[in-house]
Amino acid sequence: MRYDLTSLEVFVTVAETGNLTRAAELQHLAVSAISKRIAELEGITGAALLQRHARGVSLTPAGHSLLHYARQVLQLMERMRGELSEYAGGLKGVIRLHASTSALVQFLPPELHAFIERYPMIRLQIEERTGAAIVRAVIDGTADLGILGNHTPLKGLLALPYHSDRLALAVPRRHELGRRKAIQFAEALDFDFVAPHAESSLWALMDQAAGSAGKVLEPRIQVSSFECTCLLVEAGLGIALLPERIVAARLEAGHMAMVRLKDSWAQRQIQIVVRDLDNTPFTTRALIDHLREPAAVV
Repeated sequence: MRYDLTSLEVFVTVAETGNLTRAAELQHLAVSAISKRIAELEGITGAALLQRHARGVSLTPAGHSLLHYARQVLQLMERMRGELSEYAGGLKGVIRLHASTSALVQFLPPELHAFIERYPMIRLQIEERTGAAIVRAVIDGTADLGILGNHTPLKGLLALPYHSDRLALAVPRRHELGRRKAIQFAEALDFDFVAPHAESSLWALMDQAAGSAGKVLEPRIQVSSFECTCLLVEAGLGIALLPERIVAARLEAGHMAMVRLKDSWAQRQIQIVVRDLDNTPFTTRALIDHLREPAAVV
């Protein structure tokens, strides 16, 4: 049983217009040619596909079934043509990436540099956003993909593992917690925090951990950048929850100390989120595949 793609395209046009004459105009064929194509499909399926009326045609149950699969076949062929055409002259396009500060600071720069070297005709539009804002952007199509921590609700988005990191406390050098190597987060809740903004995944973690300890977080300061957070901690304005790598990179200056957390949630998964991987543009999937190549590296 062989289905001709042109016949399937003709059938879809007839089904969508409900009129053989109009379908013939759109397909640039004679009405007799349209009727012949439909008759051939009915011969293959062994069932009537259309019911003819004075004002046009409607689908039979078999016709509805064929329409469903014909659309899928034609869409798949169109995707195949589009993706293969990307290889002519080099892969090109624009990818809109929204990412959390954690991902941008710790992992993305060298990996994106390698991607651009591999695909020099692809342009990246990168925006730094909080976790909740990233989810909204991917859902409404403002971003093609997002990268954020796993504690932000995804509202139905598909999540793919990327990297993992571990959180720690950054404390001023002479802070009393600076003498401790590791503590439970609950022990830090009596001190002033320099905290992230309320839509970030770090805030969601802190708020949840404080609630579990029966306390309410009331940070002295809230800022969005890791750089500002570290500067404020070094100035003695509070302690902060940050990725270990960020804190460790500033220890040599001697203005802050790092206190590791014993809590299990301090080990965090960073993930790539998309609406639907199957319908994601080829250029975006190429970036996803590239970013996930080192995903097993912590």
